[in-house]
Amino acid sequence: MRYAQGGGLTDAGRAVRERIRLQAVERFERDEKNRQVAAALRVNERSVEGWRRQWRERGEAGVLSKGSPGRPRLSEKQIAKLERELERGPLAHGWVDQRWTLARVKTLIGRLFHVSYTVEGTWRLLKRHGWSWQQPARRAIERDDDAVDLWKKEVWPRVRASRRPATDGSSSRTRPVSR
Repeated sequence: MRYAQGGGLTDAGRAVRERIRLQAVERFERDEKNRQVAAALRVNERSVEGWRRQWRERGEAGVLSKGSPGRPRLSEKQIAKLERELERGPLAHGWVDQRWTLARVKTLIGRLFHVSYTVEGTWRLLKRHGWSWQQPARRAIERDDDAVDLWKKEVWPRVRASRRPATDGSSSRTRPVSR
């Protein structure tokens, strides 16, 4: 079941839903119809059909809550280790540049903890622990800002001035159309 704003049921909410499913099991045992069970428990009839199917296949255990779907797969100790490894940088882990990408972090998590995350799940994990998305500035390491400023002030005006002026008021370099 999906909820708006990416939410979900809390532990208390899951416990309430589980009690409702267990009440449905009691009614299944009394051989009540799905429509009656749905009306009595104020739930959708399709939900009752699914619960009944699970109850037939696995008994009462089939309708019990399976826990939070978003439970963390890494412990706090593992998160702390991951953060230390991220601070060491990508070069320390065998990549050729100093950029952490989500795919690289995902691979690092797999190598360190033998846990598989999706790229999106990796982003959620990092965001939950205070990491932010950053785009590196695209600049050459050898760039000399002072030399660039000097070139703009002295050379660029000369280059711009030496361009050939347009003739006959036309700005095109093609021949005028003969009439």
